[in-house]
Amino acid sequence: MTFTEGGVTAAKGFKAADAAAGIKYQGRPDMAMILSSVMCKAAGTFTTNVVKAAPVIWDRDIVKGSGLAQAVVINSGIANACTGEEGMKYCRETASAVFEKLAVPENAVLVASTGVIGMQLRIDRIRDGISMMSGSLSDTIEAGHKAARAIMTTDTKPKEAAVSFRAGGKDIVLGGMCKGSGMIHPNMCTMLCFLTTDINISQELLQEALSCSIQDTFNMVSVDGDTSTNDTVLLLANGLARNPEITEKNDDYYSFCEALKEVNTKLCRMIAGDGEGATALFEVEIKGADTKEQAKVLARSVVSSNLVKAAICGHDANWGRILCAMGYSGAEFDPDRTDLYFESAAGKIQIMSAGTGCCFSEEEATRILSEPEVKAIAVIGKGPESAVAWGCDLTHGYIDINADYRS
Repeated sequence: MTFTEGGVTAAKGFKAADAAAGIKYQGRPDMAMILSSVMCKAAGTFTTNVVKAAPVIWDRDIVKGSGLAQAVVINSGIANACTGEEGMKYCRETASAVFEKLAVPENAVLVASTGVIGMQLRIDRIRDGISMMSGSLSDTIEAGHKAARAIMTTDTKPKEAAVSFRAGGKDIVLGGMCKGSGMIHPNMCTMLCFLTTDINISQELLQEALSCSIQDTFNMVSVDGDTSTNDTVLLLANGLARNPEITEKNDDYYSFCEALKEVNTKLCRMIAGDGEGATALFEVEIKGADTKEQAKVLARSVVSSNLVKAAICGHDANWGRILCAMGYSGAEFDPDRTDLYFESAAGKIQIMSAGTGCCFSEEEATRILSEPEVKAIAVIGKGPESAVAWGCDLTHGYIDINADYRS
């Protein structure tokens, strides 16, 4: 398996486009479209927030219904959340506009929105955007890159990844793009992620592979402790690699699962490192746990702690905050058997041994914590399980962005 260039257009048969439709932003692209040349098997995971945006309900019904899709239309700027029946009507009208331009069945059009909650979409601008994109769809890497830029809100950079691997004697490609910078917490996934692949696989196994992958990737990301109303991960498989259809959990299936893990992990790290106002990607690894769930609960608690995140921002090796966050996580562990380390490209330092602080150089610790990617490692015993969670530091920039987000 190797990482390759591109995102949603890296796999055979997928095209993408972007448009500046003036949904909320002016002078920048704010709509994107993904189109497969043939019908795809579709899988998805969605927010666990009780308040669900209209596109979440629309997509969930398609994935759980026919499990087939051919196009995805995404807008940024307005979330189409808490918009009542009118919001659902706009999903239907978006699908209808795609059918008029590209003859894709309305029940095979997925939609996604991100942005301000409670505002109604301008459906005339959505239709105009679809019209513009229908005439500019392309399978180039650049087209996929432009689509990734168009779905950004407070993101500072586009987020894409793709891998190639072998299955059934054929070359397979899996690519994806995502957006997410704020309102991100491990209760499903990030805000929006779109994955495309040319593998031939049953819809049931496609969904199972995605659902399993989410648990150790997007469910382990936290920027600010808020789970969005719009969280969506969609995975489309068009089968154009022509491998024998994967209908059982064989070597080809597990190769695909490994590819999903690699792509999703890379996208997760991009999201965490680009958290609103962030200056550093913060990774937490728990080792020596008795169970996987124990390790995951502890890692998520540390990466979500505002006090820990603030210490990372200040390059302060305040290990007491990490131990405290582990202590209130709800997972049982023995602090008197716990060792803590900080690690980055600048080196590695032990800061706690068997529940007691070590004699370490504060200057060296600060140097290690001053890198753009910082890792905390907690070894809690000699168990076989481990887990990794991703987040970012907490800076004044987060408040600056969110204090006037609507305006």
